Amino acid sequence: MSKPTHLTLADARDALKKREISSVELTTAHVAAVESLRGLNAFVTETPDKAIEMAKASDAKLARGEGGPLEGLPIAIKDLFCTEGVRTTAGSAILGNFVPPYESTVTSHLWRDGAVMLGKLNMDEFAMGSANITSAYGNVENPWRRQDGSNAKLVPGGSSGGSAASVAARMTLAATGTDTGGSIRQPAAFTGIVGIKPTYGRCSRWGVVAFASSLDQAGPMARNVRDAAIMLRSMAGFDPKDSTSVDLGVPDFEAALTGDIRGLKVGIPKEYRVDGMPAEIERVWHQGAEWLRAAGAEIVEVSLPHTKYALPTYYIVAPAEASSNLARYDGVRYGLRETGGSLNELYENTRAAGFGREVKRRVMIGTYVLSAGYYDAYYTKAQKLRTLIARDFTEAYKRCDVILTPTAPSTAFAIGEKQDDPIAMYLNDVFTVPASLAGLPGLSVPAGLGDDGLPLGLQLLGRPFDEETLLRVAEVMEQAAGFTALPQTIS
Repeated sequence: MSKPTHLTLADARDALKKREISSVELTTAHVAAVESLRGLNAFVTETPDKAIEMAKASDAKLARGEGGPLEGLPIAIKDLFCTEGVRTTAGSAILGNFVPPYESTVTSHLWRDGAVMLGKLNMDEFAMGSANITSAYGNVENPWRRQDGSNAKLVPGGSSGGSAASVAARMTLAATGTDTGGSIRQPAAFTGIVGIKPTYGRCSRWGVVAFASSLDQAGPMARNVRDAAIMLRSMAGFDPKDSTSVDLGVPDFEAALTGDIRGLKVGIPKEYRVDGMPAEIERVWHQGAEWLRAAGAEIVEVSLPHTKYALPTYYIVAPAEASSNLARYDGVRYGLRETGGSLNELYENTRAAGFGREVKRRVMIGTYVLSAGYYDAYYTKAQKLRTLIARDFTEAYKRCDVILTPTAPSTAFAIGEKQDDPIAMYLNDVFTVPASLAGLPGLSVPAGLGDDGLPLGLQLLGRPFDEETLLRVAEVMEQAAGFTALPQTIS
């Protein structure tokens, strides 16, 4: 059997059921990996004692022939999900000492199914960022290195950078992430793992600290497509506490991985060939299409004409919702409280001390576009464009079953490389934002290495609530790519 930390989630699940390894042994190995790789700064809070306690309970269940789909499997949680009795910071100083008295619906589903919690993962503050460099608890480091001898420390992508780094570095079997404009898919691409943003409404948002409520969606990050399918089945489900949760049954996503995509139509959107796109991105995109064609799929060109408006639309809608959601952090009810001579001063001092630069920037942008005199010019127009972007996808899916695109416009860049250029940072989401605005499921799968020796990801987009087809196509592409490279940190 492989080293415990190098097992896939599916392999570890099967080994536990066969009693080839205990949950305590599996969990202890991952706890040790977390400790040995603290230099990556992937975790905000480690919970080793809780993990071992949960593992012992799982071993007792497994010994009785009981247990859920994730029984005894150690995973980690993005620090945006509220966890009862365990500090939840959202990567922000303003929630530095917040210990929720309740559990998010997604994590409660995971514990119900037997998963073991290793801790809470670092992230961009309030999920605002594409590089995991805005966290109040320091930058997360990508476990990969360029093959140019520079040894530059690279970003893992964001905002789910801690989730991506921990999975890629074999600290955890899988992790939860959240995706508002690409925050699962882009870091998955940067770290050579699989990440899926389900259809909006597939996973409950209850107990997830809000950034942009009409966009935020929880999803799994894992080593391969099968592991992501296993995680998604446990994370998903209708929740009456979330008004945006959709009352649909949860399919057996793993059972959908048949390997047969004959007759499916794969759309290639012509508008995704952006100016200045590196040749290696174009090359891997073409290769992905050829892999699917060889497996029996038909490749067709589709048009998404309003794609060029997606980024500006997103960066009006998302900050507007953020400015509303973050108004609750006032220093009165919970979280950080700074003193002031008046109530207004208390608000001002608390937010000045508790919010980081990127959060302040987005709150100010959002407040501006919602203000009197600008609401119709910016926010109303952005919502109209959002409708047109969603309509483009509806029309495209009349010609195809899934859409294939690059995940990100580059491989991982160095920490600090784009830090002072917010526009360059926002462009990291150019391929992922359109599906977020339309509420569609999207998945990133590793497709090879770039010229610099870093992972390249390909993105598949599906019809609403058709994650099964998305996962089936992704596994075929994953097997064709044969991606087996490991980060230098652990190889």
